Amino acid sequence: MAEIRIELTKNPKAKPADESNLGFGKIFTDHMFIMDYDTGMGWHDARIVPYGNIELSPAAMCLHYGQEVFEGLKAYRTSDGKIQLFRPQENFKRLNVSNERLVIPEIDVDFAVKALKELVEIEADWVPHTDGASLYIRPYIIAVDPFLGVRPGDKYLFMIILSPSGAYYSSGLNPVSIYVEQNYVRAVKGGMGFTKTGGNYAASLIGQNEAHKQNYSQVLWLDGVERKYIEEVGAMNIFFVIGDEVVTPSLQGSILSGITRKSVIELCNSWGLKVSERRISIDEIAEVYKNGMLKEVFGTGTAAVISPVGHLKWNDMVMEINDNKIGEISQRVYDTLTGIQYGKLEDTHGWITPVC
Repeated sequence: MAEIRIELTKNPKAKPADESNLGFGKIFTDHMFIMDYDTGMGWHDARIVPYGNIELSPAAMCLHYGQEVFEGLKAYRTSDGKIQLFRPQENFKRLNVSNERLVIPEIDVDFAVKALKELVEIEADWVPHTDGASLYIRPYIIAVDPFLGVRPGDKYLFMIILSPSGAYYSSGLNPVSIYVEQNYVRAVKGGMGFTKTGGNYAASLIGQNEAHKQNYSQVLWLDGVERKYIEEVGAMNIFFVIGDEVVTPSLQGSILSGITRKSVIELCNSWGLKVSERRISIDEIAEVYKNGMLKEVFGTGTAAVISPVGHLKWNDMVMEINDNKIGEISQRVYDTLTGIQYGKLEDTHGWITPVC
């Protein structure tokens, strides 16, 4: 395994004094990880260096043809001051899935975890102490060849940056409202919907904008062919509790294989709940709602962990879920996942990677 060169900053920044006002993605730590790729050499020159701007040619391929991928995960501080990661191997495995689809050289998962642990350990003082706050981690890869032509790059940068982030639910785990998009599609099977790449998120912005115009906070996407099967929310996977069954859309190649999604399914299975991964139409959801069978709806993702849904709007129909309150399963999942992440509950699944 390659060595990691370390250059520490001579001008450390002041840590945020008020952790209640961190926000998300606004503050960055003192250091970052960088590694280069060149065709014929492979990945090389792994280093942790002071955080700062990078120099790119105006012709860098990532700027023109979108050859880039990314991930998102967190580091958590426990009550006894230890720092830990939640399933980081899964994130780097998924990064390689995105790499394959976008013709980017794969990374070594074990080395990536090692590099991340070293970076987080150096930045340990940046991991927030406030309950619910965390250190957000953004690994990403960009093609940097100075070339105007459509082909896979020969030169890449793999980088990891860190950002202390506040509690997602500063005022309680309140349900969100979701708008079902009817006019646009985000992805189709055979495309890039299952990857974490900027193009997917750019494609979702117009639906998100329309949701906000109608005073809804999130957009729920339907499939791109028949326009009736539920896929995912803009930045989350989606779950429905129908009667005594927990249902989530199956992975058809057009939605992201969420790490939190996977963890929720494994938790519910371990509790003996009936869990189904299948195609589910918006018409079915409307029907079970009318019949009183739709008990809960919640989204899952790294940022929110669990996001209960209080209202779901489809055309002129507005469904109020569980009296606009968080449901029993949603609350149990949230409490269990966050309990494991922050070291309040025993990790019986082998999901935690200690840092320091």
